[in-house]
Amino acid sequence: MKNTLSLSPLSLAVFGLFASLSGHAVAQTSTALDTIVVSGSRSATKLSETPVSIGSVSRAQWDADKPKSVGEIINRIPGVHWNDLGNEQHSMAIRQPISTNAVYQYLEDGIPIRPLGVFNHNALNENNMNGSGGVEVVKGAASSLYGSNAVGGAVNFLTQRASRMPTGYVGIRHDNTDGFTRVDSGASNTWGDLGLRFSHYSSQRDTHNWQQYSGGKKDSFTLRGDYNLNDKSWLRASLVHTNLDSDTPGSLFENDFRTNPGKSINTFTWRKDKTTRANLAWEGETTQGGLTTVTLFARNNDHGQLPNYTISGCSGASCKGTLNNNHVESLGVDVKHEQKFDWLRARLVTGVYIDRSQNDYVSDNLAVVRDLPTGRYMSYTLNSVANPSGVRNYGAGIANDAAFAQLEFSPSEQIRVVAGGRYDSIRYDFKNNLTPGANYGAANEVRSFAKFSPKLGATYAISPSSSLYSNLSMGFTPPEVSQLYGKTAIPELNSATYDNVEVGWRALLASGIRLDSALYQLSGKDTIVSYTSDIGNSFNKNAGNTRSRGLELSLNQDLREWDWRVGATWAEHTFVSYRVSDKVGAIEDYSGKDMPQAPNHTITAQVGWKFTPVSRVALGLVKQGSYWMNNANTVRYAGHTLLNLTATHKLGDGWEVWGQVRNLTDKLYSDNASSNYKSGAYTPNTQNTYAAGAPRSVMLGLTKSFGQR
Repeated sequence: MKNTLSLSPLSLAVFGLFASLSGHAVAQTSTALDTIVVSGSRSATKLSETPVSIGSVSRAQWDADKPKSVGEIINRIPGVHWNDLGNEQHSMAIRQPISTNAVYQYLEDGIPIRPLGVFNHNALNENNMNGSGGVEVVKGAASSLYGSNAVGGAVNFLTQRASRMPTGYVGIRHDNTDGFTRVDSGASNTWGDLGLRFSHYSSQRDTHNWQQYSGGKKDSFTLRGDYNLNDKSWLRASLVHTNLDSDTPGSLFENDFRTNPGKSINTFTWRKDKTTRANLAWEGETTQGGLTTVTLFARNNDHGQLPNYTISGCSGASCKGTLNNNHVESLGVDVKHEQKFDWLRARLVTGVYIDRSQNDYVSDNLAVVRDLPTGRYMSYTLNSVANPSGVRNYGAGIANDAAFAQLEFSPSEQIRVVAGGRYDSIRYDFKNNLTPGANYGAANEVRSFAKFSPKLGATYAISPSSSLYSNLSMGFTPPEVSQLYGKTAIPELNSATYDNVEVGWRALLASGIRLDSALYQLSGKDTIVSYTSDIGNSFNKNAGNTRSRGLELSLNQDLREWDWRVGATWAEHTFVSYRVSDKVGAIEDYSGKDMPQAPNHTITAQVGWKFTPVSRVALGLVKQGSYWMNNANTVRYAGHTLLNLTATHKLGDGWEVWGQVRNLTDKLYSDNASSNYKSGAYTPNTQNTYAAGAPRSVMLGLTKSFGQR
């Protein structure tokens, strides 16, 4: 697909098509395409009038699939790939390669679950999947509404509101191969003007499973309340708490991956994430045709780890490692006003966002003991005195103030135009709690950034069952706190920017087949890379330009006895310019190369058969294409194809029994494959690493529901 997708001419052609057809009398799309989404405009909007690629998963689809993780939910959406790193840890790929980069915005009810500057690729483990009523994923740059990091996409989980009648559920599931057990519970009801919902789950992966040193546990609950103040205003409050404690087995070299994929060379590395979030929202009709929402929010994130990926520098039985804690506390307010006008069916959505966060970070060095015969890391001691370089203890005050506006109007019955933008002001107030210097980090300073992110889009109703859209938007990522202050010298960094252009077609085809497709190009400028100078010093620098192009396609159909869906993505991700070293004898210039860990295609599919009114069986497929494992494009992962089987049976009186077989053919595969090979002698067993995927496993579950959940 290399050098075959060029979206700028296509975008102009589609806008030209809008203009040429605008004089024809074509009815607006029918209710069959009028799914309501909120993430494309921060307000309830028909999907057919939303000029942006959005995928969603409803709670009903969620409950039918019996997902084990958040990834199994959102991976239903074409163009979205949540990469499983074990115990709800993950990386992500939405219009970007699989990576841990800060190019996504993770939200709950439209509010970021983390402040800017402290992105964590594992942040979706801070959600309670049982507390969500559904999820929407905006694909492509969405900084015009959601600010920084909304580059590859924005993932918005919508908390589940209270039921009108008393409901409840309890459930248990167990997977013996994976050593995994999960207990679910919840209850909900409305008493007059007050509605409450409690949702909870506790999961545990014990040490007796296919993979060494991979135990973990998580407890999570959501409490949401809704209260009608009067017929024109109401309150919504939510409290979410998650507590994850996980071993981290790490990756394997080539030989172990091929012959002993359940092995781990780690025996003490861990990760602990504890999160509490509280939101209080007031919503009311403040003007004729106007609705105002004021949301107060607070966050408390505590992320501690002894990471396996920092163990390095081994000499015989002695190695180096780190121990760190990253803590964030936030208070903020989000104000939004939606105003409808009588002319051209116009609507204006405006608002301000104010976030004040404190990020405290502490890091110590470790001396690690390695067992030479097995290669396992066996023990560690603090090593701050003998190796002070890299010891850190700092705080960063983060201030983010933003204002946004989006105007929507219909110049004709068939056309809907959307134009908007957001201005973000960002300020870091850095304070080093140690004596600044070569060993203990940078001097105190205050640094500011600012960015305006525009958007322009339009939809065209071809017929009552078909619509086109086109969208131009921009995203940006400011430097992370760790990129600025992780070393001694503070680099001069700017925000990386990404220009997004896409066209799409949504349609209801014959026999009720639904189609959703998008063709896109996302161009990145000034991406931050670790750069090595001609004298060998390494530092962060805006030194990369990238381009991602792709086609996303979704097809699905629901019949009386059969249902099926297919989601497919074909993409290419290229370094337009990417020189990361000028070191003499080791110049690294990857301009024109494909980006690593960027599958050329990803396909998910499922066919379900409801063979009785209360029994269903479904066969699913996950196919990931091949990709380069290194920047030089010389080592390749072949990709994989997995089959999964799910069967459910409702016993009556609210009871349901179900089972799943994952990786039905027991395929050896990797969830993450990379290589540090650059040139010279190629030694796969010291240069290639793999995060082994789980073998065939069987999960059984039993659920009891009371009322309609």
